[in-house]
Amino acid sequence: MLKRILSGAAFLFLASVASAQTLFTYGRDTVTVPDFLAAYKKNNAGKGTTSLNDYLDLYITSRLKVREARRLGYDTLPNMVADLQNLREQLLPTYLNDLAGVDGLVQEAFERSKKNIRLAHIFIAEKGDAAAAALKMQQAVSELGSGKPFADVARRYSEDPSVKDNGGELGWIAVFTLPYTLENLAYNTRPGALSAVQRSKAGYHLFKNIAERPDPGTLKAAQILLAFPPGATEADKAALKKRADSLHARLLKGADFATLATKFSNDVVSANNKGELQDLTAGQYDPVFERQVFALAKDGALTAPFLTEHGWHIVKRRSLVPRPATATPEVLQALRASVEASDRIATVRGVLAQKIGAQVGSTPHSFNNEHLFLYSDSLLEYKKPGIALSITETTPLLRVGDQAFTTADWLKYIGANRFKADGSGAKPYPQLWDEFREASAIEYYKNHLEQFNATFRGQMEEFRDGNLFFEIMQRQVWGPAQNDTAALEAYYNAHRSSYQWTDPVDAVIFYAPDLATARAAHTQIAKKPAAWATVLATYDDKIAVDSNRFDRGAIPNGAKTALKAGTVTAPLVNASDNSAAFALILKEHPGTAPRSFAEARGLVIADYQKELEAKWINELRARYPVTINQPVLLELMKGK
Repeated sequence: MLKRILSGAAFLFLASVASAQTLFTYGRDTVTVPDFLAAYKKNNAGKGTTSLNDYLDLYITSRLKVREARRLGYDTLPNMVADLQNLREQLLPTYLNDLAGVDGLVQEAFERSKKNIRLAHIFIAEKGDAAAAALKMQQAVSELGSGKPFADVARRYSEDPSVKDNGGELGWIAVFTLPYTLENLAYNTRPGALSAVQRSKAGYHLFKNIAERPDPGTLKAAQILLAFPPGATEADKAALKKRADSLHARLLKGADFATLATKFSNDVVSANNKGELQDLTAGQYDPVFERQVFALAKDGALTAPFLTEHGWHIVKRRSLVPRPATATPEVLQALRASVEASDRIATVRGVLAQKIGAQVGSTPHSFNNEHLFLYSDSLLEYKKPGIALSITETTPLLRVGDQAFTTADWLKYIGANRFKADGSGAKPYPQLWDEFREASAIEYYKNHLEQFNATFRGQMEEFRDGNLFFEIMQRQVWGPAQNDTAALEAYYNAHRSSYQWTDPVDAVIFYAPDLATARAAHTQIAKKPAAWATVLATYDDKIAVDSNRFDRGAIPNGAKTALKAGTVTAPLVNASDNSAAFALILKEHPGTAPRSFAEARGLVIADYQKELEAKWINELRARYPVTINQPVLLELMKGK
């Protein structure tokens, strides 16, 4: 990826030279110092084998080829356009999230993951009357302020169905347990204190932070659940309690937990897995259940039978993985996946939309809101508006930057997004309008990302230029050099003296994926060279074979070995990929001899390709004259 920001001691000089100075021109195009140095650094990272001056020549040649590909219109070929668009779609989500602050959310989640909060809750539903709900919450806050117990006030005012049993206590919550806005409310409340009142789409919320503790980590456990059947009587529940005690006694005497769970547990999912539960973290389950299982002090410990609203449970601790204390790349990557899958992304997108609007402008046009909503109803709900409307499908509603969004765009958006996620009906039009404005800003950003983000622009340019380079090389050099048999034969006939065998041998070369495989096969083949094909059959295509005539220099370890018929050379490791090769010599051919066209074809293709490319580059340099800014180049070389 081309990068605009460079680092490293070798490039400190860039600060004084690289301020968009032109390094060279070709035709009407220019290349700046930062562009060249970014490419140089990327392609010589950790190598240091190509001098800056030599690389400049290679770089100029590549730019000439890409420029010619654009002149010939290769960048408009359907496959080129499709490849570039596919890459764009793959990269967009990362850039959308990163610019809007996902990294900050990941760090926030890591800090919050270190602790749990024991939380109590009062909830007042709006039920279509926000004023009444707000007043009711004010009364609850007033009573709490006068010193009344939270549980009493919660039972009097809260509309959470579980409040009659738990007095509003939710138990321990952890990061990702609650919707993000409520999580913020909880984690921003001090231990022992009441939170501010938070309004959500459902109503009003108030928390009390009862206590905090370090997060216990992730618990692996297994359970036996004796669930209450529908309509269970007290006698039924007593019978299940008796069975639970009996199973517990058997477990204490050494009975196999998995066997009993499979046979007796009513939790179908875990029973089919020998009682094993999914990994447990704080805030996932009933507080009574979590209190029991996280109290188990060591692996293998067993709870006594305990009761929840679901039935009688017996739980065995398998292991406990502590919460990571260090933000390693692996930990942050796992948290990032959780962040991107959570409702936090809606918050992130809202922040991004605000940034885009502030930067390029987001301005509604003047139109009649009521007419727009009636027009929408007429199409989506088939309701007759009853009045003449000033809205049509092409009416401009909103402008973001230089992009206009019309009624057609609005209808497309609300057609896909007008219903609430919980299935409780359609969203009100004002809410949809706010969402549409946000979505339009994001859409503008996606369509103009190259203008916002230099790194993204660099990635796209690099991919596009790489594709153009490959395409024009295939058409101008590689394809003709491989497929024009008449031209190849003519080149061969003009250069016969260049294609000679030097001490050739007939041989079989064996290519193994690693040295160990090569040594094993080498040992077997060296014992019975004539049976090499039989030996190879036992390796299931792990070893590739090339049987041909070769120059001595092409034989692995050929320079170190007397190449007599029947000789098996020692394996030679390829340093680039750690593969290994060795050879079996079948026949010697001392001295020199001319190669036939068929024998020399590979060499002829390579040489003819070089000739074609050299001639073509001369033509490109004539079409796009290159002028190097020598003083700037000299300063760069001194700086390097």
